[in-house]
Amino acid sequence: MQHVVSRADRSRRARWSFGVAVALMAAFALAACGSSSKSPTATATPATTATAGSSGGSSSGGLKTGLKVFVIPKNLGNNYFTVADSVKTGGALAALQALGSTGTETSGSAATSASQLPAIQASIAKGANALIVSATDPTALCPTLKSAMARGVTVVTYDSDAPTCRTLFVNQATSAGIGKIQVDLLAKDMGDKGDFAIVSAAASATNQNAWIGYMKQELHKYPNMHLVSIVYGNDDPTTATQVTSGLLQKYPTLKGIISPTTVGIAAAAGVLDTAQYRGKVALTGLGTPLSLKKFVNDGTIQSFALWDPAKLGYLAAYATVNVASKKITGSQGQTFTAGKLGSYTVGPDSTIILGPPTVFTKANIDQFNF
Repeated sequence: MQHVVSRADRSRRARWSFGVAVALMAAFALAACGSSSKSPTATATPATTATAGSSGGSSSGGLKTGLKVFVIPKNLGNNYFTVADSVKTGGALAALQALGSTGTETSGSAATSASQLPAIQASIAKGANALIVSATDPTALCPTLKSAMARGVTVVTYDSDAPTCRTLFVNQATSAGIGKIQVDLLAKDMGDKGDFAIVSAAASATNQNAWIGYMKQELHKYPNMHLVSIVYGNDDPTTATQVTSGLLQKYPTLKGIISPTTVGIAAAAGVLDTAQYRGKVALTGLGTPLSLKKFVNDGTIQSFALWDPAKLGYLAAYATVNVASKKITGSQGQTFTAGKLGSYTVGPDSTIILGPPTVFTKANIDQFNF
């Protein structure tokens, strides 16, 4: 018998078919979305510009790259800082280059805060991410350095500290060790007795004053040695020569001089390198082997001390990038690796020590080329 479909049935079936079609279309759409979410997509990475307080990229070791770092010694033209900072010697700029950051050495021509401060201010204005500073005067520099830190600029000091306006200080050796070794070397050359004087750098130099303080403590071992004067050559060869000559005129029985500055000791050696004083007035202090080799060989200087300035700059650069990368914060006990120099640990007062100084004499001076 023929089945007759009523108009109402046809209407219900049409609505049912439409609903199925809609459901199937939705199912296909969901399937398509699920397939799309599993397929690989390209991710756009925004370019990063290194500006004051911003970060650069990140190396495989987690250290930032692309940082703008300004190395600001006490003054330019000082051979000690040339060795500490340059690419050629393997100093701070070489380390920054190896770490994928941009390093620039800048400072004034004189070892004074008035000369150094404009270079610090200009570096900040150029978008520095980090500053590595050998402080000429912590009091004068601190307002500018603190302002930079408030903007996110990393500040690390090396060679000479500004304790209240930096995250970390990279020290050559312990201040006590540096002061002690110079007095002990002079005592040996003077036979533990006689008057001596000190030819320092600037009167405001943090490192110089700290070392001289420990020299005075070490003198307790030598009751027959007397410190008669401290004069300041300001790390300027002409000034250091003048004040050394002045000492010899004022104290004709002077038996020794300590100059805890590479510029000062070279200038003093030039004054003493005559038949009148050679072998009669002992000279020691901190100097670079190449600058003093002539005076050691002719007997004007018996011995002096120093660390490797290039290693100091190299260590300062690694420490700075680690701070800028937030790998260390300057807290005591934190460790980091400084490339070829190995592992270092942050000590008290957020200070890192390079190591003990080396004593140079005629027997070993030819082994060193800085």
